[in-house]
Amino acid sequence: MTHPSSHRHGAVRATLVLSIALLGTASMAASAASASSPSAARNEAAGTASADVQLLVRSAVHAGDNKGQPFAVVDKKNARLFIYRGDGTLSGTTPVLLGAARGDDSVPGIGERPMAQIKPSERTTPAGRFVSEPGRNMQGEDIVWVDYDAAVSMHRVRTSNRSERRAQRLATPTIADNRISYGCINVPAAFYDAHVKPALGNTRGVIYVLPETQPLAQRFGFLGSPGIASAD
Repeated sequence: MTHPSSHRHGAVRATLVLSIALLGTASMAASAASASSPSAARNEAAGTASADVQLLVRSAVHAGDNKGQPFAVVDKKNARLFIYRGDGTLSGTTPVLLGAARGDDSVPGIGERPMAQIKPSERTTPAGRFVSEPGRNMQGEDIVWVDYDAAVSMHRVRTSNRSERRAQRLATPTIADNRISYGCINVPAAFYDAHVKPALGNTRGVIYVLPETQPLAQRFGFLGSPGIASAD
């Protein structure tokens, strides 16, 4: 025969075990919710920004170069696009496809030449500060002009030429295969609709394209503004 106190002690132990298990489950759920929260996602995305990107964003906002408007930063070295709100907080980031040729300048008059006449070595994405403008291409697709004279725009990735495997290039973890375009910035369609179009698709804005062959300061004069810490 079992003593009544044993039943009570067993019930207490069972209650304690259940309580600990429930607390552990709740803690795990809270941690998971925190990790999937928008702020956590933003922090994780912000971690992908290089020191050069972070320096440029701080400097542009501090100097008022973006005039309080949303802006974009293209990190060519890492084949990545960042969309920022007017106060410099990150809206979103994504891999992009860029010009096949390495370089920071467009060949003079390239925007007036047929694509078939553009040499592989001329297919660059130019670097610098650009006043963007919403527009449409010859197919009627809405795009964002980066440099109208050079015919360089930011648009949804085009997958009509299957041999180029543009969608697959965007999905790979390496940046070695992100250089394929004639100079335009190809963006995943979902990201374009969610971030690029709301920020830059309805009015003029600013797009900063970081150089890959020159120092940042050579392209962005506001980097010398007092009070801005340089990148380590």
